[in-house]
Amino acid sequence: MNKVIGIILLVVGIILLYFGYEAYNSPASEISNAVTGEPTDNAMWYLIGGAIAVIVGLYGVVRGK
Repeated sequence: MNKVIGIILLVVGIILLYFGYEAYNSPASEISNAVTGEPTDNAMWYLIGGAIAVIVGLYGVVRGK
């Protein structure tokens, strides 16, 4: 994997984690968490996607040619 692609994935992952954090702390997510015990699906998908992108991006930067 190219280092540039790894850096791009790393940046995109950090952005997704930020949006996931904001969605997790949103009023809709807090109401959903209070009623169902779980945050909204959007918050979880942002956090999961961001974590995967960061891991793949770090791998690309460390192992890239």
